[in-house]
Formats: sequence, C-alpha cells, structure tokens
Amino acid sequence: MPPNTVFIADDAFPLKEYLLKPYSHHGPLTIKERVFNYRLSRARRIVENAFGILVSRFRIFEKPIALPPEKADSIVKTTCVLHNWLRMNSSSYLYRGCVDEEDHENGVIIKGTWRKEI
Repeated sequence: MPPNTVFIADDAFPLKEYLLKPYSHHGPLTIKERVFNYRLSRARRIVENAFGILVSRFRIFEKPIALPPEKADSIVKTTCVLHNWLRMNSSSYLYRGCVDEEDHENGVIIKGTWRKEI
C-alpha cells in the first residue's frame, strides 16, 4: 500500500492503523464524533455505490481477482478510467436512473437500478 493510505471500514472490522472506522456507540457521542460518523458513512455509501456500478458493468468483478494486489489495483483503476470515458462519450452506457442520486432538498438517496443488475 502507498504510504498514508487508509480504508473506510465499518464496525465489523478490528481497529487498525490503516482503517477509518466510525466511533462506537458504547456511550454518548460528542457532536464532533457524530459528524465524523455521518461523513464516514456518506463516504462509504459513495464508494459502495461506485463499486456496485463497476460490478454491474464489468464482469471481471463478478468473482475474486486472483492476481497480485498491484495487478488488481491496475484493473480497478483501468475500469474506472474506462467507465468515466464511456460516461462522457457513449450516450447509451448509463441510462437515467441507473446510478444513485441524492435529492439535495431533503438529503434522501434515490437508489439506482444498478443494484438490481448485480
């Protein structure tokens, strides 16, 4: 892993130096801790949404990638670049309603149909 790399995790993971986890709810949380948990949760949802879309579009993600981490990293980055290129250059790549959207007036997430395609 590159230096200063962290992964977003949830309560199921043990606390490690390279994992960002929410504060536990074993007692009252401060405002700063609640804000941190909220923002971390939003970040996790965005990452899960992004990977969900990649899984629904690229078959390589349908099963574990049995390659060294460096190769798997290259595959993820390449599919992200290809996904972004297709979004900009192919009107039929993603149809309206495919990806999650946020109603900015009330903060409600409208789930995309990609979830049904996995």
